[in-house]
Amino acid sequence: MDITQIFENNRNWISKQLQIDNHYFEKLSKGQSPEFLYIGCSDSRVSAEELMGLEPGRVFVHRNIANIVPNTDLNSMSVINYAVVHLKVKHIVVCGHYGCGGVFAAMQQSDLGILNPWLRNIRDVYRIHQKTLDAITDEEEKYKKLVELNVQEQCVNVIKTAEVQKAYNERNLKVYGWIFDISSGKLIDLDINFTEILKDITRIYKISN
Repeated sequence: MDITQIFENNRNWISKQLQIDNHYFEKLSKGQSPEFLYIGCSDSRVSAEELMGLEPGRVFVHRNIANIVPNTDLNSMSVINYAVVHLKVKHIVVCGHYGCGGVFAAMQQSDLGILNPWLRNIRDVYRIHQKTLDAITDEEEKYKKLVELNVQEQCVNVIKTAEVQKAYNERNLKVYGWIFDISSGKLIDLDINFTEILKDITRIYKISN
């Protein structure tokens, strides 16, 4: 694509938005009060606002390879802090997707250089759930299951943070694990039972009363 086309697209988009609402950009410039923090994959085929059907200003977005939430990643931790403490989001969504290249790469026994430390987070998910995953003989189904379990474990990592625990107790902040099925366009709620999952680890990770 010719890069000048991007600016032409931008002009067309501005015109389209102003046709719908003459004050669109004026309203947009007044600030944000999103209800959702969306933590998703950097995959170019997955757009948070589009798949959720929401307008700009409704979703605070953080994306990285394979929607990982490591406690050592200052970027992820800062986003969660800002979204929860300052923007007062009501919902946090961790959204993975079938066909995730990061999860597929983590399943391979290959040296991927600088990606190794990042993908180790997914390999840790495999280790935790190795019995479940090794019982699946179909490689495609195993791949999909790891995508789902990765979302589950990243949700748990979100809940481990002090800000989220405090907001859960004070204003009933909700955390969700979703999958985006690229082949159908559907959003799938994994309906993760966080109460059950966290029951045995609360004593260790509980920070806020």
